[in-house]
Amino acid sequence: MVKKRTWEPLGHLEAAVMEVVWTRAPVTAREVCDRMTGAEERAYTTIMTTMDRLHRKGLLVREKDGLAWRYAPALGKAEFEKALADGLAAEILQSHGEVALSAFVDAAAEVDEGLLDRLAQLISQRRKGRA
Repeated sequence: MVKKRTWEPLGHLEAAVMEVVWTRAPVTAREVCDRMTGAEERAYTTIMTTMDRLHRKGLLVREKDGLAWRYAPALGKAEFEKALADGLAAEILQSHGEVALSAFVDAAAEVDEGLLDRLAQLISQRRKGRA
């Protein structure tokens, strides 16, 4: 079995950059910088460095476009969020086992009782998939 890649949560600036890339790809660092306004506004070189770091982390792919790099997301926002949640859940369950499982069920019930029904559906689907 191939081990899933685990992802680290994004920092504030990384998340802001990824939001632009997810909605506007493919983009250059200049295009991302031009979209960052208000509290998100940063120097072009900061955006360029952040995008290079996201590329090295495997979150962005890039190809040369003249003198600049044109970036696209390596995976969609929903895929990234799912992978991040999967990794976090696995880490919590490995560290805390049944206590974590119980806490998760309690938290789901507090947020929305309907989540418990959805959780039961997901468990049923997973078990049928293994049969």
